[in-house]
Amino acid sequence: MTDDPPKDDRPKDDRPKTGKSRVLEAFAEFEGDKQFATTLARGLEILRCFTPEKALLGNKELAHRTRLPKPTVSRLTYTLSHLGYLKTDHLSSKYRLGPAVLAIGYPLVASMTLRQVARPAMKVLADYAGGSVSMGVRDRVNIVYVETSRSNSTLAYQLSDIGLSQPIAATAIGRAYLAACSPAERDAVCNQLRLSAPELWTRHEEKVAQSLAEFERYGFCMSWGDLRRDIYAVAAPLRVAGSDEIFVFNCVLPSVEVKPARVRSDIGPRLAAMVRSFSGQPTAMT
Repeated sequence: MTDDPPKDDRPKDDRPKTGKSRVLEAFAEFEGDKQFATTLARGLEILRCFTPEKALLGNKELAHRTRLPKPTVSRLTYTLSHLGYLKTDHLSSKYRLGPAVLAIGYPLVASMTLRQVARPAMKVLADYAGGSVSMGVRDRVNIVYVETSRSNSTLAYQLSDIGLSQPIAATAIGRAYLAACSPAERDAVCNQLRLSAPELWTRHEEKVAQSLAEFERYGFCMSWGDLRRDIYAVAAPLRVAGSDEIFVFNCVLPSVEVKPARVRSDIGPRLAAMVRSFSGQPTAMT
């Protein structure tokens, strides 16, 4: 007589299924990696679903966005809300991000001393150009703003803000990041873009190649309404010597208030010169 196999006490929808991956599509590269904490990744992916346009989301919407089973989503949102990362909206019975998310992000932003160094020059350029100037870092297939300065123009306040995430393939600031990468790094990022956002990559692949060529010629990348028809943008990267850190800066302008010729001949060179002036400056607290 043989012993019965040990009972699997995990919830049914969390148990391994033959032929079916338990790793989210966004983390397909970690398939089979025993060190990869799938449950943690799922919880973090829940948090990433929230955007300024979708600040309130229910379990059904989160399940659709993450492609996770509803019971799994329910347990994750229950746990995240009790930890302060989600907060229940009592009118809609949906969730919004909680204060704990901000508390986690603040140490990272505060440690970037380049933000303090760059802020005065960013404000000068924003006022001169009549738009907004932002500093960003890469977050997977996006660039997230960690500092922003705006002109006093009413339209400028609609262009950017700290925490705003922009797709690499569709924006000048994302393409400037690619321009600062080594060939091997660029190939890796572009491959990730192809896998994670195939439609977006197909739509903008030619623009990416064009921007890289422009960077070689001008020292900055440009975008003419590629992401939003009402804005033009120019961007330049700063690669920290001796490290893999890349910061990217852009100047975003309302298309109704600026001509492309001025962006190319005036604002672009000013932005590139500003970024070069930050070379050798401290970038993070030690």
